[in-house]
Amino acid sequence: MSVFKGSGVAIVTPFKDNKIDYPRLEQLIEWHIKEGTDAIIICGTTGETPCLSDEEQQDEIKFAVDVVKGRIPVIAGTGSNSTFHAVEMSKYADQVGADAVLVMNPYYNKGTQKGIVKHFEAVASSVSCPVIVYNVPSRTGLNISVDTMVELSKIKNITAVKEASGDILQVAEIARLCGEDFAIYSGNDNQVVPILSLGGIGVISVSANIIPKDMHDMVAKYLSGDVKGSLSLQLKMNGLNDALFIEANPIPIKAALKLMGMDTGEVRMPLTEMEEDHLKILESEMKAYGIL
Repeated sequence: MSVFKGSGVAIVTPFKDNKIDYPRLEQLIEWHIKEGTDAIIICGTTGETPCLSDEEQQDEIKFAVDVVKGRIPVIAGTGSNSTFHAVEMSKYADQVGADAVLVMNPYYNKGTQKGIVKHFEAVASSVSCPVIVYNVPSRTGLNISVDTMVELSKIKNITAVKEASGDILQVAEIARLCGEDFAIYSGNDNQVVPILSLGGIGVISVSANIIPKDMHDMVAKYLSGDVKGSLSLQLKMNGLNDALFIEANPIPIKAALKLMGMDTGEVRMPLTEMEEDHLKILESEMKAYGIL
């Protein structure tokens, strides 16, 4: 039931003159497929979805599905703090051919653990495609507990979790209690190998926007038994990973793409351009890594 194994890129949304730059988005998607990326995650946090209109979000999801043409999975970010809105956006993504939807637990209004279960039940029952739970308490303000994750894993088409709590013990408990059929993806680029060691099968990655091949190779090496080679890549990229989160994502990753000559345009307010001192740190880490 897993949607993919390996590295899924949480791809940026390119903008030009405050509109989605679809020619650039197509170029990025084709580059990722060529570089070995295993799945495209469209309209995630890195894609600045909170600042997209519903029409923009729907158009971008359909565009990605149409460009990819089934070569690798397309996973659509469709979460919302409104259950109704999450259901409607998930239904749309399912109808236009997304291979799965990625849904975070409700933010701001948060709800209880019981409310989280009801929220995901509503989304899952509205679609036929797999649902990936996104646990990111740093953004939602509420952690999905292990007990709640066990309940969610029992729902037929909730097949995986993107775990970004940063709590390795929690990941271990999810692996122990949810069973082998419930896929675990790292939601933190600096914890991929630790999560793979607990039975994870991949990562949904920000850093893959600029190092897609290495992110793919890190997972592929681990899953093929080359733990030492995988660990070497993890340790090599962690300085870069840190620099890519020195400001709110996706500010640094868009700055990095621009430094690489792959300008994806501005970020939408309330995000702003990267601070100059932080940009210097990012540039230094990119040079140390060897991509500048």
